[in-house]
Amino acid sequence: MKQKSIMNLLLALGMFLAFSGATQAAGDAAAAKDKLSMCAGCHGIQGYKTAFPSAYHVPKLGGQHAEYIIKALEGYKNGSRSHPTMTALAKTLSQQDIEDLAAYYSKN
Repeated sequence: MKQKSIMNLLLALGMFLAFSGATQAAGDAAAAKDKLSMCAGCHGIQGYKTAFPSAYHVPKLGGQHAEYIIKALEGYKNGSRSHPTMTALAKTLSQQDIEDLAAYYSKN
């Protein structure tokens, strides 16, 4: 019976963390303001399409989940995602830069 109580407590704690915002990016949205210029050129233009390496719609970043932005930038940085421009930009970012940008765009 005691083991079941511990399992229920762990389940409740997990649910609390999942829905409490504790999984939000640890970045500083205010600190990201000095880092946005590299993103705004493409992602800051509503309806923008790029022609390199092929024509496609550039996704909007504002309001995107922080975790998605972090995973995407980490993917470009480590090579698991591929886009020449994004890869080059992501490789210049520190983990703190990535988290700051994710925090900013998830709120804007």
